[in-house]
Amino acid sequence: MRILAVDPGEKRIGIAVSDPTATIASPLTILQHVSRAVDAAMIADLAIHNQVGLIVIGKSQDEDGQPTPMSRRCDRLVEAIQEQCNIPITIWDESFSTQMARQARIAMGVKRSSRSGHLDHLAATVILQSYLDTEVKK
Repeated sequence: MRILAVDPGEKRIGIAVSDPTATIASPLTILQHVSRAVDAAMIADLAIHNQVGLIVIGKSQDEDGQPTPMSRRCDRLVEAIQEQCNIPITIWDESFSTQMARQARIAMGVKRSSRSGHLDHLAATVILQSYLDTEVKK
């Protein structure tokens, strides 16, 4: 079963997808935020097109594990996606996913001059791989 991961942001939405065995996460695309309804429709279309059986949405929390304004927006995005398709959705902690994506690029030896740009799809990949490593291997 393929799994789609979403890293929602204020300006961009990172998307990653797993292989059919739900073992390896790969970056898929970056969507530009338009509106909740349009974003949800684009995510649902990607999920249907990639024949996924589950959508994992990254949700941030503050240091005390409490909701943030962004996490409340995430909850509303989940509701909007559920109105667009019948694919199950699960929430996954996305804290520090962007920082981990940045560190991964450094570890891969990507030159500083080439590291600029958006990390949203890589952050979605970090979220998805974390989910796969924790939940799918159970």
